[in-house]
Amino acid sequence: MQFSIRKPLNVFGIVCSGIVLSSCSGLAGLDTLNPAPPAVIATQAPANTAPVSGATIGTGHVKVGLILPLSSPNGAVAATALRNSAELALSEFQSQDVTLLVKDDLGTGEGAAAATKQAISEGAELIIGPLFASSVQSASRVAQSAGKSMIAFSSDEAVATRGVYLLSFTPQADVERIVGYATEKGRKSFAVLAPDSAYGNIAVQNFEQKVRQAGGRIVATERYNGSAVTSAAQRIKTGISGADALFIPEDAANLPSVAQALSSAGIDLSKVTVLGTSVWNQPTVFKIPQLQGAVFPAPETTGFNSFAQRYKAKFGQNPVRIATLAFDATALVAALTKTQGANRFQENVLTNASGFSGQDGVFRFRSDGTNDRALAVFQINLGRANSVSAAPKGFAK
Repeated sequence: MQFSIRKPLNVFGIVCSGIVLSSCSGLAGLDTLNPAPPAVIATQAPANTAPVSGATIGTGHVKVGLILPLSSPNGAVAATALRNSAELALSEFQSQDVTLLVKDDLGTGEGAAAATKQAISEGAELIIGPLFASSVQSASRVAQSAGKSMIAFSSDEAVATRGVYLLSFTPQADVERIVGYATEKGRKSFAVLAPDSAYGNIAVQNFEQKVRQAGGRIVATERYNGSAVTSAAQRIKTGISGADALFIPEDAANLPSVAQALSSAGIDLSKVTVLGTSVWNQPTVFKIPQLQGAVFPAPETTGFNSFAQRYKAKFGQNPVRIATLAFDATALVAALTKTQGANRFQENVLTNASGFSGQDGVFRFRSDGTNDRALAVFQINLGRANSVSAAPKGFAK
């Protein structure tokens, strides 16, 4: 069974094996959920300012906490976009059943714990957010002691656990997709050049595991810290001669120096397939000469582009890239509230194996709190990134 939003919104759906049925996995009736089209709105509406703690969105009887770093110097911009996206989701669904209790966690673990406690004391049945890993960790202790689940936005899989579900874009999903694509193209021997960082550690660990599961082998691995990338590039020069793919889980800001170090070491990247992660999905990366022909996983662009247009029409500014996370979390809350009654936020509903379809494609929560995402694969060519493998439309059971 599949329910999906009336086009052109394509806001949210629940997917079961990609087949339209009357019921699936006990989630009967979801195919009846079709939010009304949004009302006509001005194209230059003023942007919302960050609400104070205690603000609410909606007036429904089902209360859900929305915990965000609204006053944090490092998170206020993203938090406001996430808050706005939640409002957009409720307005497009025209949901009369949900109230979001918006709380400012100040960008700290202590603030997140206090905000979560306050939301639950006001009747929150579920917590959406926080954004930062340390805040998720602190908030989850409060939520779990109260028997409440969370849908959080951190990409740090270390804070995921049963009942604490990450809706973010994680290294695990990136690696699984790019290794699958590479092995489908006949790549069996892999080299790794990765930063000695928290993200690099997670990406490399997952990469090694997925390569082994795919029947491939790692022929060379070099790690670096900061400017040491030059010597790491020299060291990997010999090992890469036995590889047919090179994995570089580096962020967009540091990729130019990594590419230059490889070039200076005399490594011709056109001789191997260069693999990245979704953090490469930046225009600055597409212009790096040495990375022309490289491939990386990322969500399909259609859903986000449509979302961004609607967001700008309502709030008068462009959303940050992760804003879709709050939209999808809120859409999920609205959908389950309307269709699942008292069971709406139970574990077996949230971890439905067939998954959910949001702005960035199909996703599902695992029982350990991590997620699976259906990602596309893009290839960098002539300063652009073009899809070379479409995102799957659903998951195998």
